[in-house]
Amino acid sequence: MVIQSSRVWIDGQFVPAQLVMEDGVIRQLCPPDVHKVDEDWGDRRLVPGFIDVHTHGAYGFDTNDAEPEGLRDWLRRIPEEGVTGILPTTVTQMPDVLTAALENVAKVVDEGYEGAEILGVHFEGPYLDMDYKGAQPPEAIAAPSVVQFEQYQAAAKGLIRYITLAPEHDTDYALTHHCRDTGVVVSIGHSAASYEQGLQAVAEGAKSMTHVYNGMTPLHHRKPGLVGLALTQSNLYGEIIADGCHSHLAAARLFYRCKDADKAIMVTDSLRVKYCPPGGNYQLGGHDIEVGEDGLARLKGTDTIAGSTLPMNRGLQRMEQAGVPFHRVLASCTINPAVCLGLSKRKGSLAAGKDADVVVLEDDYSVVQTYCRGKAML
Repeated sequence: MVIQSSRVWIDGQFVPAQLVMEDGVIRQLCPPDVHKVDEDWGDRRLVPGFIDVHTHGAYGFDTNDAEPEGLRDWLRRIPEEGVTGILPTTVTQMPDVLTAALENVAKVVDEGYEGAEILGVHFEGPYLDMDYKGAQPPEAIAAPSVVQFEQYQAAAKGLIRYITLAPEHDTDYALTHHCRDTGVVVSIGHSAASYEQGLQAVAEGAKSMTHVYNGMTPLHHRKPGLVGLALTQSNLYGEIIADGCHSHLAAARLFYRCKDADKAIMVTDSLRVKYCPPGGNYQLGGHDIEVGEDGLARLKGTDTIAGSTLPMNRGLQRMEQAGVPFHRVLASCTINPAVCLGLSKRKGSLAAGKDADVVVLEDDYSVVQTYCRGKAML
């Protein structure tokens, strides 16, 4: 298949180009009209597919549900917002629930699916801090354990690529070391760690920070906390939920200004309620949640934020409207997560030899078409 546009994002700029896609891969980038075109997108923007490393679910499905058809439906439909790769994200729960969820992801990967690619699993919890648990169920929070994590990784058939944990509870940084040495990204989150403790965790192998500003020690001029660490450590990746609700848009803009251009990662932290009608009965980690008019999901009857209903393309729009340059925001949901996960040889940018993950964007950020490994999904 050959597609073209007068605005194709290549090496940090829009240029007129054709993409020749074959067997799920971009075989060639060339000037317009060199080859017969299957789809001419005019002056619409062609950008790399979006990668969401922190997303629990959508369309009524949650990763913890362990339902293969629910997971397949999610993967098939999520390209409508330009997403071509995800890390299905667990939420803290009892071992039997988490084991079943991991086995389900592995089963779907083994048996096949269509749509956005499963790039691994984000294991959020259960190794969290009780005071900064947020909406994570307290009854299931546990102490970090290498032995238990290995059991979870076995259930996932090695698919856990990213873990959120509170490093202050990781005795001798044993689990941090194990994950570092086995290629699992350790992300600090839901943590009461001080700036100094967080800095030590980075020295021990932590590589990222989960939803910066949320679920962590705040910034104070005498106690910088984990927020201070996230904003000042140039070698540390950091997630930002780009809905303008989890963090004020000014705070999100500050995050992008402080983080090195290649270390910011935009995420949705979306829940099963995304794309569901209001008023339904929904749960997260066995606890009831409800969606407000602002689009935030909260634990029912409380002000505790549980997650978002943010579409990825609208996060991109919201961050640019907040004053973040387009190239910075786009990198944060394409090449940056790809590099963080060690997948940049085939993901994150439009280049010959990489997967044909392409999003066709209108100027209002509506998604016209998404190609997942060369297949049109809309």
